[in-house]
Amino acid sequence: MGKNQSGARKKHYRTIYENFRAPVSSAHDCGKYCAPLNGGTPVCCDHDHAIPAASPPEWKVMKKRTDMWKRHKPTDAQAKREVAEIEETCVAIVCNGAKYCERDNRLLACRAFPFYPYFTKDGEFAGLAYYWIFEDRCWVISNIEQVDKTYVKEFIESYDMLTDVDEGEYLAFHEQSASMRRVFSRRGMPIPLIGLEGEYLQVLPKSGGKIVPADPKKYPKFGPYRSRKAYEKAAKESEEIYGPPEWGEMPPFPS
Repeated sequence: MGKNQSGARKKHYRTIYENFRAPVSSAHDCGKYCAPLNGGTPVCCDHDHAIPAASPPEWKVMKKRTDMWKRHKPTDAQAKREVAEIEETCVAIVCNGAKYCERDNRLLACRAFPFYPYFTKDGEFAGLAYYWIFEDRCWVISNIEQVDKTYVKEFIESYDMLTDVDEGEYLAFHEQSASMRRVFSRRGMPIPLIGLEGEYLQVLPKSGGKIVPADPKKYPKFGPYRSRKAYEKAAKESEEIYGPPEWGEMPPFPS
């Protein structure tokens, strides 16, 4: 991993856009689960929750493909700090919104959300882990067993190529993985993983990063996705804040 010091180039992102197209779940439109709790906008498409970041070569590719994206110009102090951090290495950008999404022109970060490539202490690519900051907001994180195998395959192929040619990307994800091990060890919780063959795994806390097989039905659920009752309560509270929903009937959860 990360053998090529020259970094990813535009051709690599063109290849990723061509080959990483699968939805995270073909059986479920996950945005319909989180949108009712977020004023009708899916969390991953809400810049107040996550500011999209593109590497310089990815941004060059995207600018030629579409006018869906533009540079982010924050107005409040917190957003300005976040953008400043992002733009130390990347470009902070925003899209036209979920209603106007061009799926073929999503960033790599959009296609991958809520996952990132997990690396062991020894630097081996072990599978997909999630950005835990979104545990209480992202339906997918509480329903990992609903992630499609095709998505997993395309994710792995894309990030295997990217981290092999770009040392900076590899180091960033290696550190992200180390941070997750520290956080989950403090929690006393295993890290759920989807392995390179689509198998379900977990990283045991306080084990030095030991990975063992796991039952996805035993993965934890979070926030409003703990139960139907918790979701209905959260949806009601959201309606009091945002007004009557625009999404129609609340979708049934998978059993």
